[in-house]
Amino acid sequence: MQPPVSGQPPVSILMYHQVGRFPRPKAHRAVYCDVGRFAWQMGWLKRAGYHVISLEEAWQGLFHGKPLPPRAVVLTFDDGYENFAEHAWPILRRHGFPATVFLVTDLLGQPARWLGEGMAQPPLMNAARIRQLRAEGVSFGSHTLSHPRLSRLETAQMRREIFDSKAALEDVLGEAVPDFCYPYGDYDLRARDLVAEAGYRTGLTCIRGAANTADNAYELPRKAISYGDNLVGFLWKLHMKHERKGGRPGATSNVYS
Repeated sequence: MQPPVSGQPPVSILMYHQVGRFPRPKAHRAVYCDVGRFAWQMGWLKRAGYHVISLEEAWQGLFHGKPLPPRAVVLTFDDGYENFAEHAWPILRRHGFPATVFLVTDLLGQPARWLGEGMAQPPLMNAARIRQLRAEGVSFGSHTLSHPRLSRLETAQMRREIFDSKAALEDVLGEAVPDFCYPYGDYDLRARDLVAEAGYRTGLTCIRGAANTADNAYELPRKAISYGDNLVGFLWKLHMKHERKGGRPGATSNVYS
């Protein structure tokens, strides 16, 4: 597993979950983004001259030396909520921004049943919606079959979650699915190596920092955008939070990613 190419400008992979209108959350704030703030954030990226690139472009630059622009940002959305189609995608499409959405393939069109007690279980996009958005330019990746904490699984079950989710999503889309995201940011070295063996090109984590600080393409850090992030917080994450923090293989996360 090769490390990133040196000398590239910092790449911020932003992590979102739900986008919409929500009561102020008491916990798990990174699961929610108010649509008004999301619209402002995307507008700021456009006005301020950020370069929103695809995950594929980031991978090509970080690991194969393709020149990357300054102020490079990648937009990712975990879980595949229907509110992405309703609220986030129209804003992204208006700005011409690419995005990658990670799907829980056994639960397409069903509620997000892994969310904790006392949390709403919003609907996930169904196969027809996913194919529609793919035709409109959205990229999709795997978020396993059932959204488990991978490090707690026996290896055979872990393999099924990683391999079979890829095959199932490829059946839905009719094309290769090259990107993977670890549920909850929870993984160990077995999971990382199985993601590589399955033929994915990337594995995205909840490790904080710029993507350039990854040790390899299967442990890419991201920057979680939370419900309460105002202008200062959003800009701080974009410009200052490049140092890698957290991410011991097998560690758990409080993000319902």
